[in-house]
Amino acid sequence: MEAKAHYQRLEKLYHSANIQHFIDGSQIKVKHQTAEIILPVQPKYNHGANAMHGALYFKLLDDAAYFAVASLVQDVFIVTSSFQINLVRPVTGGTIKAVGKVRTIGKNLFVAEATLYNAQGKEAAFGTGQFMKTNQPLSSLPGYTASDK
Repeated sequence: MEAKAHYQRLEKLYHSANIQHFIDGSQIKVKHQTAEIILPVQPKYNHGANAMHGALYFKLLDDAAYFAVASLVQDVFIVTSSFQINLVRPVTGGTIKAVGKVRTIGKNLFVAEATLYNAQGKEAAFGTGQFMKTNQPLSSLPGYTASDK
């Protein structure tokens, strides 16, 4: 399969995930060994002190790193096997961007990193994850297939 078609199918897979029903307005762009996710911050994402909850930091960092790795794997689904996150500063509004990049490519295990930037372009969080191949074919996932719109 052509790489560009694979990237577009991965973007559809991201948007088709049920968890996305809780996160409004995110956009993803997958390229070779990289992925960017943009999200407008909303008050409903905040914890009690009116800044974005760490769960959203994790999701954005994990997804950006995950899809950077997924850009390289065209046959099977991959999963996160571990992820280390570091929170640097609170996010209280604006649009944030997570950028994921592949660091290490193995036969079945990959390492990728991601950085989350606030609306001013300052680092808000960063993380590193390990991702591994499964036996589940990508073609078995309805969100990945070409026929889904």
